[in-house]
Amino acid sequence: RCIKNDPLAELVAVCDVKEDRAKAKAEEFGCKYYLDYKEMIDKEQPDVVHLCLPHYLHPIVAIYCEERGINVLTEKPMSIELKDAKAMIDTAKAHNVTLGCIFQNRYNAGTVLVKDLLDRGELGKIKSAKLAVTWDRSDKYYTSSDWKGTWDKEGGGVIIDQAIHTMDMLRYLVNEEIDFVDATIANRGHAIIDVEDSAEGIIKYKSGLLTAFHAINYYSYDAPVEIEMDCEKALVKMYADSADVIFKPIHIDRNPNEDFHYGNVKSYWGVNHVKQIQNYYHCLVTGEKPFIPVESAYKTMEMICAVYKSGKERRRVTIEEMRKEVGTVEE
Repeated sequence: RCIKNDPLAELVAVCDVKEDRAKAKAEEFGCKYYLDYKEMIDKEQPDVVHLCLPHYLHPIVAIYCEERGINVLTEKPMSIELKDAKAMIDTAKAHNVTLGCIFQNRYNAGTVLVKDLLDRGELGKIKSAKLAVTWDRSDKYYTSSDWKGTWDKEGGGVIIDQAIHTMDMLRYLVNEEIDFVDATIANRGHAIIDVEDSAEGIIKYKSGLLTAFHAINYYSYDAPVEIEMDCEKALVKMYADSADVIFKPIHIDRNPNEDFHYGNVKSYWGVNHVKQIQNYYHCLVTGEKPFIPVESAYKTMEMICAVYKSGKERRRVTIEEMRKEVGTVEE
């Protein structure tokens, strides 16, 4: 729906290994459908491919497209292995195409306000910060999927699938280099899956700032995500996509005149998915750098992979260690 709504883009084809899904979407949006992504790409030769796939397929399909000169916009996460995320970036640069990764919550009204205040120095230095994600993912959520709840296809559970957006938001707002991650992960509420449904820990930045995170997906409902930042000049409380900055006070919330209907999908998407997609196409046409450059998304991927490494190996993991294994990506 975002593509159909964008005057800069034309939806020419959709692809899914499950023909009933592919055919239904093709009929809904008046385009062709394919069951094999390579056949679709080779026949249609599109300018852009959107990846809305199981996580493990993101680098496989992205690199296939990039090597053929096709721009790629992938849903989060970039990949389930950091080396694959780096390969996606390296291949995009080698073939002069634009790779993007969706982190639409950076467009939230609250995020935009707090980022602006931080950049202008009005909040002062961040002294401490914490985030909480307490959502509900039932056993049915996992049994209805052939890839969710697996290490080899999903790459994890509550961190890589649910909390990643909030962790990206806080890392984006802090905007500093990470020193180390110290995390614990566990499966406490889902006997039928292998991956974690609970995670907590700290992210320490090189400035000395400590941020804490807590995430579970066995709560009774999807509670609004929360971020709190104790800054020198204000206390920031972010709740869902709104923010309170307590020194005046200031409150900003979603513009009630902004709306976008994606169809029968998740209501909490809001209007920001379409904003990022529109920005991506605008930048393809103008040659400008996307609002969310993929190198920034990669830093979040670096953090997420460090969380898993720390949780699995039960030890502190530095970002330098991650970069020695994979290499660095320059912004």
